[in-house]
Parts: sequence; structure tokens; C-alpha cells
Amino acid sequence: MMKKYVYQFEAMTTPCELILYANNKTLADTSAKAVLNEAKRLEYKYNYFSQNSVVTQINQRTLIVLDQETKDILQRAKKYYTETNKVFDITLATIKNIYVEEVDSTVLKEKKEHLLTYVGCEHFSIKKNKIYFDNPYTKIDLGGFVKEYVVDRGVKILKKHKITSALINFGGDIYALGKKPDGEQFRIGIKNPLEPSKYACEETLENQALTTSASYERKNKVGLQMHSHILSKDKETSLSRSVSVISSNCVQSGVYATALMVDLHIKTNHKTIIL
Repeated sequence: MMKKYVYQFEAMTTPCELILYANNKTLADTSAKAVLNEAKRLEYKYNYFSQNSVVTQINQRTLIVLDQETKDILQRAKKYYTETNKVFDITLATIKNIYVEEVDSTVLKEKKEHLLTYVGCEHFSIKKNKIYFDNPYTKIDLGGFVKEYVVDRGVKILKKHKITSALINFGGDIYALGKKPDGEQFRIGIKNPLEPSKYACEETLENQALTTSASYERKNKVGLQMHSHILSKDKETSLSRSVSVISSNCVQSGVYATALMVDLHIKTNHKTIIL
């Protein structure tokens, strides 16, 4: 008979939880440890703020030859850039730092206008296994991509360990593997953006991912003005407080949840909850 095992840890500055159903504790412990190790590996590899990360080396132009995993991630990001009408854009990192610097709004506007010329995935290309930029200013940040990618990797690891029932939750990036042992689907509550301590609605998941993007969670202050942590090339504020997307994988859900926060007119066939 399968038992429930719960594991909590932190990865990518986010509280994470694994709920595994397994026949024995040894299998559950081994599976959870493998997921944690993978999360830490990817956190180290793609940390925007680490001088040793692949992302930093790319941004400093000291790394040109890409490993297969990084190449696949960057190509996938470029694909989503096109599919979301250039809204989901990993090169928004080009203007990222000016939002955390202590400058007034006038200086922010001037710096942003200068750097916007270099924002857009068209400013880098991948040929064979090498990355090329057409200018020295464009930067990339996979922070809005890697956490969801880790969840999807975690699902593959659990399947490899023969786990058939589990819930992965990395700071609201969620994947439900199979059903609960009693045959019920996993129930996930979506927070009310006006009262985050309460839930606005509930969704049931089975072999599906759910990711929520919310403007009320984090903000950056520049002078006297508050800016959403969700950056946009053309808009300063999000059109809605919360967007949740359900799809077959966490990366896909995360991409569209983030993009729809900026532009609700983006077309998608995935179930979307807008609050």
C-alpha cells in the first residue's frame, strides 16, 4: 500500500514541496533527493547573479560554445518569444538592472530608452552549438524559465524512479503526476489577488501543470513609483493581478502565464484563469 511522503526545501530562493506516494520510504527518499539535486544543479548553472553561471558567462561574452541543454533551452525560449508576439522575452534582462538601481524615474526612463534598442531575441542567434550577439549590450536571464524547467525535469526523474503519484510545487509552479492513490485528482487552490491569504477558486489536475503569475507578489521601487517585477518592453504595469495557466508542462504554463500578464490578447489553447 502506498504511503504519503512530504519533503520541503528551498531552491532558487523559493520554498519547494514534494508530495510523493510510494510503497516504501527508501524509494520516496531516493526520488526526492534526486529531484533536489537536479534543482540545485540547475540553480547553480543558470543563476543570473552568480559570476560562475552559464548565464553570466554568456552575458559577459566569455562563453560562446553551448552545451546541448543550454542550447535547447535558448532555442525553446526563442520559440516562445515568437509564439507570444515577442512578449515573453529572456532579453528583458538588458533593462533589468536599472529597476533595482537607486535612480529617479527620469533617469530610469533615459536609461531604458537607450537599452530598449538592444532588447529582443532577434539580437542573438544560435548556429550549430555557438551563440552570437549582434551587439555588446543584450543580456539574457532564464529566471522566468528555469524554475518551471526544474519542475518538468523533476517529473521526468520521478517517472524514472517509478513514482506514479506525486505533486511538485516550486513556489506556485506546480505539476500533478497521475492521481492520488485513492483515484482522486489533485486539487489546487488559486489565491485571490485581492486577499492573497484566501483562495479565489480551485482546479483539479492530473498529469498537468499549473503556474500562476501575479503582479501583487513582488514589486520594484524606483524613486516614488512602484513597478511590477514582470518586465515589459512597452508597458509599465500589468493588465491583471493574476493569471494562471494549465497545460501539459510547467515551462509552457509559466511562459503563457507571464506573457498574458502583459498582453491578455495573446492566443493560447491552454486553460487560463484570469483574476
